[in-house]
Amino acid sequence: MNLAVISVAALAIAVFISCVTSLNVGVLALALASCAGSSDRPPASDGTSSPSEASPSEEPASTIEVPPVDGPYDWTIDPADFVTTVDNPYFPLEPGTVTRFVGTTDGEREVVTVRVTDRTKEIMGVTAVVVRDTVRVKGEVTEDTFDWYAQDVDGNVWYMGEDTKEYDGGQVVSTEGSWEAGVDGALPGVIMPADPTVGLAYTQEHYAGQAEDKGKIVAMGRQVSVPYGSFDQVLVTEDWTPLEQNALERKSYAPGIGVVFEELVRGGQEVLRLVEVRTG
Repeated sequence: MNLAVISVAALAIAVFISCVTSLNVGVLALALASCAGSSDRPPASDGTSSPSEASPSEEPASTIEVPPVDGPYDWTIDPADFVTTVDNPYFPLEPGTVTRFVGTTDGEREVVTVRVTDRTKEIMGVTAVVVRDTVRVKGEVTEDTFDWYAQDVDGNVWYMGEDTKEYDGGQVVSTEGSWEAGVDGALPGVIMPADPTVGLAYTQEHYAGQAEDKGKIVAMGRQVSVPYGSFDQVLVTEDWTPLEQNALERKSYAPGIGVVFEELVRGGQEVLRLVEVRTG
């Protein structure tokens, strides 16, 4: 064989062996990288956490229970669970707000003025807002009441008591119905739940034999029109007391306002409609 041919053949064989060797090294490196990627060892952290790695959030605080409608009458409240403002959408109490209602009671013209004062009263260690409610029939004051309300951190509005006086001819003739939570066994109740749902019933006040009002959410999302305006998303309650078993009152609450309409549906003839709201 020609020497030149032998040299060319030897060179070709050397090149082939070199290529095969490089290919095997590359395949081996790729296999090692693949094995490393499937290792059980976690990748090095870059200091950040993915959502799945984030620590679980803290357990939510327990919801404050609304007083049961039929007892047992042994609930307690913790002052630490209360705030100093009342801003429940269906029962807002902004100091300086005055609402006026006009209607009839047993055929006589009745005017009710509700004023949220800038005064507070401490009851059972809780700061309560003082609200004055004055009733006039045929122009004369027949009832003058100071109600005390407070709101817990969940948004429930609690009724803490009332100082009420009935008048006849300008003279006080009765204080029946007055009570204060924590005094003589009286318990506060809820006047407006934070999470109202149809069918929810609750105790509004409990002073055995004196003040035992109950409430129940009977409708939501209603529309109501009164002289002051028309409202959507109205909540309706029915209120009663075992002390007057023949009486049943229905109230309509508009968000951002509070009560806009009241009527006795059993036990008398009384209708009140909101006609004016003043703030400041």
